Amino acid sequence: MMYLLGVLLMAFGVALSIALHEIGHLLPAKKFGVKVTQYMVGFGPTIWSRRKGETEYGIKAVPLGGYVRMIGMFPPRPQDGGKLRASSTGRFSQMADQARAESMEEIGPGDEDRVFYKLPVWQRIIVMFGGPLMNLVIAAVVLTGILVLLGLPTSTAKISSISQCAPTDVMATDCEGEPASPALASDLEVGDRITEINGVPVANWAEASYEIQNSPEQATFVVDRGGEDVELQASLVERDRPVYNADGSIQVDAAGEPVMEPRRYFGASGSIEYVAQPITEAPAFVGGAVADTARIFLKLPEKLVGVSQAAFGDQERDVESPMSVVGVGRVAGEVTDGSLGALTDTFEGKAVMLLSLLASLNIALFVFNMVPLLPLDGGHIAGALWEAVKKGWARLRGLPEPAPVDIAKALPVAYTVAIALIGMTLLLVYADLVNPVRLAG
Repeated sequence: MMYLLGVLLMAFGVALSIALHEIGHLLPAKKFGVKVTQYMVGFGPTIWSRRKGETEYGIKAVPLGGYVRMIGMFPPRPQDGGKLRASSTGRFSQMADQARAESMEEIGPGDEDRVFYKLPVWQRIIVMFGGPLMNLVIAAVVLTGILVLLGLPTSTAKISSISQCAPTDVMATDCEGEPASPALASDLEVGDRITEINGVPVANWAEASYEIQNSPEQATFVVDRGGEDVELQASLVERDRPVYNADGSIQVDAAGEPVMEPRRYFGASGSIEYVAQPITEAPAFVGGAVADTARIFLKLPEKLVGVSQAAFGDQERDVESPMSVVGVGRVAGEVTDGSLGALTDTFEGKAVMLLSLLASLNIALFVFNMVPLLPLDGGHIAGALWEAVKKGWARLRGLPEPAPVDIAKALPVAYTVAIALIGMTLLLVYADLVNPVRLAG
């Protein structure tokens, strides 16, 4: 039941994100006077629709996107004078002419000045950028809410477990014949929060680990136990351990492996807690998430090769590989049923994971839609920007204003991109069914 709840929650979040993306196009289009005939969430057969004014609002059967239909997306050819002409020769030319014809057929009496292509360039950019911008706003709001209200998982100095022994062999699997751990011998208790080590305040487990590793043999710990400060004495031992830096990071060698050296050993572990951060951290947090997604997107062809090898071979699926809505739903289900381990044991953990997943999806939609190729929003923006360049150059040279850029000529590219997107979607869905991303290992 909890698994199904996670899937349903994520499906609702995805649908809401798509709906808001299309609203990002709808509102400025109506504001600038463009006639909008349809606002649809999904593709395929219509499940429900209702007409309000000149616009039909509805939901379709396949929840893999949506669209806003605006009249006059493609301008007529300059030589046609705004009227339909016979199609020229050549398959690509016929394709463009057919798109122009269908676009012109949508224009009824009195709609001649309510077409998209007649908008000023800056208004066209706002209309097409409104969708991706909405996804970015959703992600920013969600990530800021996570940061400020729920917090980020942080390794704190609150004790979650105490080792029963201090094994001399780091590969030992039991405590038979091994001495008791210094933590156990010091009467440390689960739930204690270390606040000082040898008089040095510590705020998290990374700082505590550094102080322990660089402590003399006899160490003094101050812990908060139920609101009272309790002082403990411990005789630390030396064991091969990963070496911590002063900033809490672990030293690595040239191969990227943790450096192992004899260091003081205590025998306790901190807790993962969700710690709220100041809102001033939000811009850097959101910006970092967008930059990380953009870097992953640049590696998309390489990632898709890995997905294909995992789907049709025996290669393990990369946890950072792209997922379809099927994979996203599966991960959401695992989050809510708690099968992803300690990070999803609490309500806060489940909420942070689900919301982070939704934010990542919206950032991906923002980045993906900004690619300057039709039929993506970035393709329409690129066409408008090119038109602005042409008009600016004409003004500088004192030439007549050029006609709107004929983006219908780019339809062969649009169809190629659309076919590639369909192929990618089918590949990801298949991979998510036969060899899904396994966050739990």
